[in-house]
Parts: sequence; C-alpha cells; structure tokens
Amino acid sequence: MDNLFLEIANEKMDGAIKAFEGNLTKVRTGRANPTMLDHIMVDYYGSATPLNQIASISIQEGKTLVIKPFDRNSVKDAEKAINASDLGLPVQNNGDVLRVTVPALTEETRKGFCKDVDKMAEEAKVQIRNARRDVNEDIKKDKTIPEDLSKSYLEDIQKATDKAIEKIDTLAKAKQKEIMTI
Repeated sequence: MDNLFLEIANEKMDGAIKAFEGNLTKVRTGRANPTMLDHIMVDYYGSATPLNQIASISIQEGKTLVIKPFDRNSVKDAEKAINASDLGLPVQNNGDVLRVTVPALTEETRKGFCKDVDKMAEEAKVQIRNARRDVNEDIKKDKTIPEDLSKSYLEDIQKATDKAIEKIDTLAKAKQKEIMTI
C-alpha cells in the first residue's frame, strides 16, 4: 500500500519551497538580475502582460539591466510599470531602451534584506508545518488505517517535514551569504 498521504504532504511542501524560491528572486543582492523584474506587469494594449514577455532583458556591466521592448510603442508603458513597482530603482529611458541601474547596497541595507529573508523563510516553514498538520489530521481521521501503519505514516511525514525545513534553511543561508557578499 503506497503512502498517498506522504505524496500529498510532499506536494504541499514542495509548493511552499517553490514559493519561497520565487520570493528569494525578488530580494536584491546588489547585483543586477533579470529575475528581479519577473513580477512586473505592463499594460500592453489593454491587458496586463509580464515585462519579460514583451521585452528582452539583459545585464550590462553587472550593475545595469537593459530592457529592450520588442514594440517601441510599449517603452513608456514598461517604464511606467517599473517605476510603479516595489523595486524603487531609477529607470532611464532613451527612447528605444530602458536602463535600470542597481546601486550597491550599504551594510545596513544588506542586514535589512537578510532579516527579510529570515521572515520569508519562517513563513515558508509555517506553510510546511501547516501541510504536515493537515495531512496528520487526515491520517488520524481515517479509521480504515491500522494503528501501526498510521504511526509509520506519521513518522514518514515528520521526516519529509524535517527535510523540507532543512531545504528552506539551506536556501535562506545561501541567499543571505549572497546578499552579504560585496
């Protein structure tokens, strides 16, 4: 008998890890990275479209993102979307291309970003623990499962939880190291 409960728990935990990884890409490290712009939506002919679908994004000299919209008419819309985003980075428009310069981070700013990573990691861990709790409750409610098999399932789910939390910690430490590297 396969452990369907473990599969469900792993699926939920993997979702929490993927969401955490996605959130980490939004944290600035002092270096330009095209994924910083992944969440920016541009009003493109009346519909919200991701910036990376209407423009090519490249890195210049490690500190500048160069955004070249495929359609010249969308340059102003892309500039407006970047300025309205939570990035807080200056945008330079030369008519055809947008340039976003990522300034170097101060020590204080780096520590603030590390605290943000800690908060995001804790939120991800809470999601993982909630997934564990939900599946454990389902196991305990299912009276068709023998008691010894039920205990085995609970142990397997705890091991999966520990593994997922360890992965979150590893990702958070790696991001913090990246942030603190000058």
